[in-house]
Amino acid sequence: MNGTIMAAEIAEQPAVLDRIRRDGRHAIGEVAAAIRARRPRFVLFVARGTSDHAALYAKYLVETRLGLPAGLVSPSTMTLYGARPDLHDVLTVAVSQSGASPDLLEPLARAREGGAITVAVTNAPDSPLARGAEHHLDILAGPEKAVAATKTYTAQLLTLYYLVEALAERDGADADPLAERAGALLAREAEVARLAVRYRFAEQLVTTARGYNYPTAREAALKLMETSYLVAHAFSGADLLHGPVAMIDRGFPVIAVVPEGEGGAALRPVLERLGERGADTLVIGDPAAVPLGTLGLALPGLGPEPLTPILTILPLQQLAWHLARERGGDPDQPRGLRKVTATW
Repeated sequence: MNGTIMAAEIAEQPAVLDRIRRDGRHAIGEVAAAIRARRPRFVLFVARGTSDHAALYAKYLVETRLGLPAGLVSPSTMTLYGARPDLHDVLTVAVSQSGASPDLLEPLARAREGGAITVAVTNAPDSPLARGAEHHLDILAGPEKAVAATKTYTAQLLTLYYLVEALAERDGADADPLAERAGALLAREAEVARLAVRYRFAEQLVTTARGYNYPTAREAALKLMETSYLVAHAFSGADLLHGPVAMIDRGFPVIAVVPEGEGGAALRPVLERLGERGADTLVIGDPAAVPLGTLGLALPGLGPEPLTPILTILPLQQLAWHLARERGGDPDQPRGLRKVTATW
């Protein structure tokens, strides 16, 4: 049946997370030690698509847990406009599942020429991107065949979390329960399947979150667009109130990611405003926030907020899969898409 590959890869995520915990942390620690010795003053991430959302998550981690400024590179400044920035004492991290995206190879090469410390985070240790960086981190996700990335995304998140923790000389033990928690969440698939029916005829929707889970909102919107072909816009809760909320009226579908923690608390006023406008809001996360929406999926006990994006995306991946099936699509092979996208 359509979607069996993507479904299997979604289900594989607890095992992948546990593999990174067991087998990936030593290599991550070695790379972190080499980076610390060079004392970077700034961190830049370069990525596209799903990997860009993982990079955005890492940007939050770097700024909050390392106290360093961090940014996202615009690859076209180098690939189209030939920029050659001075990147001495800058850590540049390229994030890519395949390690084969041509629009990442040039920025990484330019960064290295400009004096940057370069790291590639990929699922392909023999890829051009891995070979072009000084250091490589294998996310250990195993082959991913479905076009829509699932297990490679959460593997990137955890690898980047461990990297930032190692740079801060912390052991990352807070992440030890992740595999078990991920398994418990994925076991609630029947609840997600019932929610998917609600969006069978939706033409557009908005996803929103704050803080660490803003990348979750963006990744969820991408999954819904590429598997179900609906128009999905992702907004930070703060940005949503700065204008876009005007397009939301009664019955407009909104998916809000609201875990326990500062990010979830900051989204409460947004939920209240959506309620005033009559939005059809699905709240995923903090059980105390669920009553602020039209319906909800309560996710108690996710652990520390910086780790919640690795878990909150799981039911949203399942939602994208079930919705694609409800709409008669094949989640494994979205129309017109390839696993590796070549852009410049």
